[in-house]
Amino acid sequence: MIRKILVSLSLIIFMLGLCLADGKAQTKIRITASVFPLMEFAQAVCGERGEVSLLLPAGAEIHTWRPRPSDLIKISKSDVFIHIGADLEPWLDDVLKSVNNPNLHILRASDSVLPIERVEHQQEIDHKEQHDEHAHKHTHGTLDPHIWLDFVIDQRIIDNIVELFSRMEPEDSELFERNGAAYKQKLEECDRRFREELGQCKNRTFILGGHAAFGYLARRYDLQQVSLYGVSPDSRPTPKQLVRVVELAKQHQINVIYFEVYVSYDLANVIAEEVGAKTLVLNPAANLTVEQSKANMTFLDIMNQNLTSLKKGLSCD
Repeated sequence: MIRKILVSLSLIIFMLGLCLADGKAQTKIRITASVFPLMEFAQAVCGERGEVSLLLPAGAEIHTWRPRPSDLIKISKSDVFIHIGADLEPWLDDVLKSVNNPNLHILRASDSVLPIERVEHQQEIDHKEQHDEHAHKHTHGTLDPHIWLDFVIDQRIIDNIVELFSRMEPEDSELFERNGAAYKQKLEECDRRFREELGQCKNRTFILGGHAAFGYLARRYDLQQVSLYGVSPDSRPTPKQLVRVVELAKQHQINVIYFEVYVSYDLANVIAEEVGAKTLVLNPAANLTVEQSKANMTFLDIMNQNLTSLKKGLSCD
């Protein structure tokens, strides 16, 4: 009888151990990211050990979107919140003050980056006038927050994500490091392709009929970005700026004017008609459109499309 009881107790303890182990295996890191590239980076690092969600709904524009009460709840229930900083999310301070989770880990991707403090090359379109107007309408600064458009910076962000997840779950640190290294290889390959293929371009200047979102990409590959206005898509160019950009397009014999997915392309069309150019999309990749989300497009997919568009506009054949 005693032997049967001991055997039964042993089985119960064994089954409890399995249940506890299984329960631990099912516990995942809950991660929320403010923009699409950060969501993809976090998912690549954590793999099956995390549940990653995007704060932005598909089709939303990061500069104008504002969080709802349900988004505050979403962040509060997360273990990790990853965001850009550098003035990209002007609502962030108010949101974090309202989040009720003292154990929330917050990773600001721009902390390890020296942001571009002004729109490079904008002196050509009367930078002082543009800066004065921008400063009058927008008080959140003139930093360029689009840091994810530099693949080398992205690799640094991956390292920071690996370090955070490893601190949280040290038993899975090797998995995070392995996953991070695998994704960094993809970023290195994209960087190599951009560097080699854009290095063959006859033209080094591209014109945006919108805001200056591509300063990091331009700096990385020795290109010149000319845009109608600064880093905020809410700004509007003066007639003088519009005329100056048309003059620059003619001067550089530009045959493509770029526009963005979430920003009106009316001004891009105006410039294109004036200089006899066509228009193409250049996507900052902060978010997916509804159609891209349904097609399960990745950040790297979007960047490869951008490379194709740039090659067409910069005469890279």
